[in-house]
Amino acid sequence: MAVKNMRFLLVFAAVVAGVLNASAQMIVYTDATEFPLYGKVSEQTNVRYERLPSELEGVSRDAVWYLGRNSAGLFIRFRSNSTSIHARWESTFNNSMTHMTDTGTKGLDLYAIVDGEWRHVCSAQPQGKKSERAIIRNMDPIEREYMLYLSLYDGVSSLEIGVDEDALLAPPAVDRPSREKPIVMYGTSILQGGCANRPGMAHTNIISRRLDREVFNLGFSGNALLDMEIAQLMASVEDPGLYVLDYAPNAYADMIDEHGEEFFRVIRDAHPDVPVIFIEDVIFPHTIYDNAILEEVTKKNQAQKRLFERLKKSGEKRIYYISAEGMIGTDGEATVDGIHFTDLGMMRYVDHVMPTIKKALKK
Repeated sequence: MAVKNMRFLLVFAAVVAGVLNASAQMIVYTDATEFPLYGKVSEQTNVRYERLPSELEGVSRDAVWYLGRNSAGLFIRFRSNSTSIHARWESTFNNSMTHMTDTGTKGLDLYAIVDGEWRHVCSAQPQGKKSERAIIRNMDPIEREYMLYLSLYDGVSSLEIGVDEDALLAPPAVDRPSREKPIVMYGTSILQGGCANRPGMAHTNIISRRLDREVFNLGFSGNALLDMEIAQLMASVEDPGLYVLDYAPNAYADMIDEHGEEFFRVIRDAHPDVPVIFIEDVIFPHTIYDNAILEEVTKKNQAQKRLFERLKKSGEKRIYYISAEGMIGTDGEATVDGIHFTDLGMMRYVDHVMPTIKKALKK
């Protein structure tokens, strides 16, 4: 009797293993180059999933060029009726940081339109340089519109999307977010997405969802130093809706005084009627303890305000200013390390800047 039971268990286990293997084999992958990519200023890049055009290689500083190879703010759009969505991707550098999750650094993040709004589905946690993940399973076979955000602090050298063997996988059927009059944002590590837990929580991506409009993320960690070729890249955008200049956390006060107007003029000369928003440096939580940091932030914000007032006095009308006061709250809970935002900090930042962004776009 025991032998029969053992044989039955072995046969049953083999059948279950076969079913599981068959199920795993029923996922079909398609190269993501088949689907539209959003968030790029220029299509003329060395690799599809990077932000700076190839013409800036050897022109931009090495640090800026390297960071431009990160895929912050880029996302793929597609639709499917699959009961599961999978991703297979390779990271460019296999970066990992002590103060940011690997999911935010080199993972992926899936959203879908639910009741007319973009809603988070689930994220894809990386496994190393090469990753393969089931992002979501066990869904009803309903056709949905999807948006897959790419990594914030690493590049993506290849990407495939997997669905059920018999499922639809096609380009989007609806034009969302709108690609008309995109918002172009320039800034620092915070703007690049540090330290969001997952890519969808970078504040540029939150702003894009709230406005249902394409946003170009030109955040360069530690390197928003008013490089003129970046101003020229921003100016090259056809029919932009808004420019946001959030470089103060990196740029020194003297740098803003000396080069801030020149940077602005490159953009303004190309687009005389497009609104431009200037944003102050964050009042970091540790400024109440660290006097040197308080002095540095104060000097930067004074320089930013001087620049804005000088431009206003010269006759510039379509410019706006956002103070850092209350930007991320006053409880000290909005950063990972006193500087880079948690998801809470990202949400607070968006809530702080959105009224001015909406006002500028409305006018």
